[in-house]
Amino acid sequence: MAHAGEEGPAQNIHDALEMLKVSRVDHGVRCVEDPALVEKLIETKMPLTVCPLSNIKLCVFDEMSEHNITELLRKGVAVTINSDDPAYFGGYMTDNFIAVNEAHPMKPDELAQFTLNAIEASFISNELKSEYREKVAQYLTRS
Repeated sequence: MAHAGEEGPAQNIHDALEMLKVSRVDHGVRCVEDPALVEKLIETKMPLTVCPLSNIKLCVFDEMSEHNITELLRKGVAVTINSDDPAYFGGYMTDNFIAVNEAHPMKPDELAQFTLNAIEASFISNELKSEYREKVAQYLTRS
């Protein structure tokens, strides 16, 4: 994995994919500067571990309403919501989910997709991934 495409340009994401052969990109929100890159991320199901509150603190976006995470999710990019040094940037995982949903209201299945993407991007066994996907599915059928 590599930090790319947060404060630096979309080209950094290309470089991480091509030169470093990463299996996951931390941040990556500037991928939207290159539509072909967005398509590549979708086709390869490359996870982007996005940290919305730190993106605001670092002025990647001026405010959460400008953040592109839901746009990326709806296009089919495998984005996940994460915290980033919570003591420094403020906001644990739940705070990040709340901030994104307050700025970009989503349906339960969209919120669940962030979690499903995170399960797929994790380094746990396929057996555990399957178990956790099933738990998300069960939760959605109860909602």
